[in-house]
Amino acid sequence: MKTIKHTTLALIMALSIVAVGCATEPSGTSNSNTPASPSPSSSPSPPGSVSKATAIPVTLPVLDALFADEAFKSALKSKVELTDEQLAQLQRIAGEEVARLRESNAEGKSDEEQSRQAEESREHAAEAIRGVIGEQKAEDLFALARDYWVKGNEAAETGKTDKDAKTNTTEVPENSVLPGPNAVPKDTRVVVNIPAFRMDVFQEGALAKSYKIGIGYPEFPLPTGLRKAQTIIFNPTWTPPDEPWVAKMKNVSVGEKVEAGSKLNPLGPIKIPIGLPSLIHGGKSPAKLGTFASHGCVGLTTAQVQDFAKLLAQLAGSEISDAAIKSYFADKTKTRVVKLDRVVPVELRYETIVVEDGKLHIYRDVYDQDTNTEANLRAVLEVNGVKLEDLGDEERAQILDVLNAMSRHPLKETATTKTATNATSAASASPLAGANATVNKSEKRVAAARARKPIGKNQKEVVIELEALKGKGYPAAMNLDTGTGKPAATVALLKGR
Repeated sequence: MKTIKHTTLALIMALSIVAVGCATEPSGTSNSNTPASPSPSSSPSPPGSVSKATAIPVTLPVLDALFADEAFKSALKSKVELTDEQLAQLQRIAGEEVARLRESNAEGKSDEEQSRQAEESREHAAEAIRGVIGEQKAEDLFALARDYWVKGNEAAETGKTDKDAKTNTTEVPENSVLPGPNAVPKDTRVVVNIPAFRMDVFQEGALAKSYKIGIGYPEFPLPTGLRKAQTIIFNPTWTPPDEPWVAKMKNVSVGEKVEAGSKLNPLGPIKIPIGLPSLIHGGKSPAKLGTFASHGCVGLTTAQVQDFAKLLAQLAGSEISDAAIKSYFADKTKTRVVKLDRVVPVELRYETIVVEDGKLHIYRDVYDQDTNTEANLRAVLEVNGVKLEDLGDEERAQILDVLNAMSRHPLKETATTKTATNATSAASASPLAGANATVNKSEKRVAAARARKPIGKNQKEVVIELEALKGKGYPAAMNLDTGTGKPAATVALLKGR
């Protein structure tokens, strides 16, 4: 009843490279928020308050990734009216920031340290950009960068197309992000829930398979919103960008293509573009799953990405046989681009409160989006026909306590904690304590809930079993591929009464 699964985020900066295809986008779904320009981070609202309209901001690493897109730089000149000198100065500052972050993360940091560094990065970005181009142009740049980051550049990948692949003509319907929190697809699509470190594949409304994934670092956050998969690239190459940190790498030179299959290539054997610069790609070790692992991409192991590529092709009506995959990998230096018969929507979500298979899952707010609030909790419960007031005093206290603990900046004492503690103390000290026992019973139950074993700083998930939610919610993981070849560990439950 009181046991909680404890896991630790292993934070070691991966060799994933932003400039040519591993980055991100924001856009809101459910307990996601609207993108905002860089600004100093403030503490999240305590449980019981409404979430602020904050979201994934434009950091210097994000800007550095966007500078790889010539169309973005051209838009900065025409729409924001930046000069070549201003562009060069911003590009230099962004590149230096990426180099600094790579060095500081090479030793590995805790999730708290990583988050703190991300906050500093956001503040530094706002100050640096405004210092170069001024307040108004900075705001225009933030807006343009967010637009590019959210939508992704859908320019086709270059490379030799598999001669047996058919031309892709089907488009994803517009505005097809599913409405409401914890929405269950009725169609065929891929759903990624970022704070859950999980990717689900739905076929005609049925959950076919789930994968444990690695997500983007806070400085390179994984996007939210709707993307689309329409190409699978086997044996992708990698071209190191013109960045200060590349000069420090052994056997790698700026602009010189790193061949597919090389140990120096961070993309693994397969990449699936979902709107540049974001990808779903392999090459990750099992230890990087369930952690920050990329520059805004969905990271999988080699075995996982091969399995996912086959399943994705099936969903798109473009069967790829084991024999075909074997032939593609026979020459790892040869890139093969397979166009899918149909586009498959990829919905990227940021949901830290999820009713799943009758249980309430509360995830760590890994990107500091202030989503673990009572307002979001109520929205999730009400979608499942339950109101917060329908729960018992202890259940409510327990859930609100978990929400606070799983926020990025938990309060040491919440308003409900203080009220319960004061009420219990006053009842015990009063000569009428016996007469007031019934009146103060609920406060004592709340205080008892608060006395439970505290939630660890690095704990990523808490699961609470509530009778009122039995049989409701988003489906539990199906055939979960953990990347280790072993079954997924079961998360211990906190049972509400």
